[in-house]
Amino acid sequence: MHELVLTRPDDWHTHLRDGAALATTVPHTARQFARAIVMPNLAPPVTTLEQADAYRERICAHIPRGCAFTPLMTLYLTDATTPETLIGAAASGRIAAVKLYPAGATTHSSAGVTSMDRIQPALAAMEEMDLPLLVHGEVTDGTVDIFDREKVFIERCLEPLAVRFPALRVVFEHITTADAVEFVRAAPHTIAATITPQHLLLNRNDLLTGGIHPHHYCLPVLKREHHRRALMEAAASGHPRFFLGTDSAPHEQGRKESACGCAGIYSAHAALPLYAEAFEAAGALDKLEGFCALHGAAFYRLPVNTERVRLVREPWTVPDSYPLGDGKVVPLRAGAALNWRLGHEH
Repeated sequence: MHELVLTRPDDWHTHLRDGAALATTVPHTARQFARAIVMPNLAPPVTTLEQADAYRERICAHIPRGCAFTPLMTLYLTDATTPETLIGAAASGRIAAVKLYPAGATTHSSAGVTSMDRIQPALAAMEEMDLPLLVHGEVTDGTVDIFDREKVFIERCLEPLAVRFPALRVVFEHITTADAVEFVRAAPHTIAATITPQHLLLNRNDLLTGGIHPHHYCLPVLKREHHRRALMEAAASGHPRFFLGTDSAPHEQGRKESACGCAGIYSAHAALPLYAEAFEAAGALDKLEGFCALHGAAFYRLPVNTERVRLVREPWTVPDSYPLGDGKVVPLRAGAALNWRLGHEH
């Protein structure tokens, strides 16, 4: 197969950052996706409707001319988020979802939720208003091994959440383990999951073999090969509650190649070619359109896009870096070849 024509997909989890970085991240995303769920973990975080509206305006200023792209805005859930804030956000029609970061779990998560007990009224309001909850599913308990944080989060947080709020739609974001796949498969129709390109293509050997590779460091961290295979099987299965979410998360090169080694992998430059490579290796290119363009729209109760995109099987070399504000971001597969490229839209 040398060409794929797909319904134009959506990215159900991305980090566009803010300020000068938008000049790179927004065009990369908008050229492939019709819509994108935009993460609210700025500094300070986006916690109000007014902040989300202002952020959306900054994003829209960088959409390339002639490119139809809609950023779907989210709010950052904190211990202090009130039901009234969430009810107003839902009623506005301008907030697509609310993001739960366990405090300290990842980049700019210090203002996140410290205890599930503290957000019960907020979750009840979201269930009542049918406002989806997006979850970074890791515990931050220092006694739990970093490779087990997702599994423990399922046991401690997600399973009780699903019982207490059975009508609340939940997206278990960037899942990384066979445990998460099993949980979603067994869960009610209100629970879905996104899967990133890096977790379909890489395992923890790619992070740690032959030295530490900081540009392969993300959270949740890459796992063992059997977990990668379980994710690929889920993505390629056609199951309607697994869908695309890149978690593309740029950091300036110096912040990645430093003592911080900030967590995040930038994939917005070539998201669809990366997913196509993973699905081709699994012999499942016929399942790519559902995963990329159909399942997420159905779960979010949004219309399927009418535009089409074309992927051409033609090798190209990913640049070593892209501009990011005053610095550079090193993308996934920097300096290496990809077998698929984005063609012109139909």
